[in-house]
Amino acid sequence: MFFANLDLARRLEGAEAFACAQFAVARKRIYPESTSEWMMCAGATVVFDGIDAPTTQTFGLGLFEKLTPAALDEIERFFLDRGAEVMHEVCPFAGAAMLDLLCARGYRPFEVSSVLYRAVEPPTEAHAANINVRIVGLDEAQLWSDINARGWTHEHPEFEGFVRATGVMLVAREGSPCFLAEVDGAPGAAGALIVHEGVALFGGAATVPELRRRGLQAALLNERMRYAAEQGCDLAMMVAEAGSNSQRNAERKGFRVAYTRLKCKLVRV
Repeated sequence: MFFANLDLARRLEGAEAFACAQFAVARKRIYPESTSEWMMCAGATVVFDGIDAPTTQTFGLGLFEKLTPAALDEIERFFLDRGAEVMHEVCPFAGAAMLDLLCARGYRPFEVSSVLYRAVEPPTEAHAANINVRIVGLDEAQLWSDINARGWTHEHPEFEGFVRATGVMLVAREGSPCFLAEVDGAPGAAGALIVHEGVALFGGAATVPELRRRGLQAALLNERMRYAAEQGCDLAMMVAEAGSNSQRNAERKGFRVAYTRLKCKLVRV
């Protein structure tokens, strides 16, 4: 049994920090002219992946080492020197003293998310015979990205360009198998997974509108869980907007909330 404590938080935040850093690594590999890079500072993973990228932020701030004003100075310079805003995902297990330091420096929360977890267990039920789930190859990055974008942006077409570009990075990340679900041979749903030190981070899965309610989401979850178990993972995690449908769906699948996390932005320099 896993308990929601500092040790668990370090495993969960460490996996997401790795996933975030791998975006910058993948972008630099695909686009050598990119300015994407990342560093470690005071135990935190600090990532720059473009001025407006949601992956330009930190993970693990104050969680692995005590955060000092000098370390925060260095982290802030890393972002500000590159023309980016300074943003941190803040886990409550980092403690009240760190939150007080951020408040004193002019940080304000602007996003709240739930970090959920469960034990990895191989699925016991098989999906329908006409559904196939497989890991895509690098040569299928555009196909996977297309399905992912169609699923996510059906109601928000203004985000399609960004989601497609992010999808290519997801396929290119190290330790990040991307799964495609097909029904009767037609690709209909996409889901990502990141594996890091025994933790399987389940990225949001999306289904194209015309193939919803066909069992693709359940099949994607089961096959990713099976893969995680085969890789020796013991802990699965998801992140969702606090109180959202995504959180409720995760809880229906056996996940429970480990903690509520704040995303904070520097509004006064």
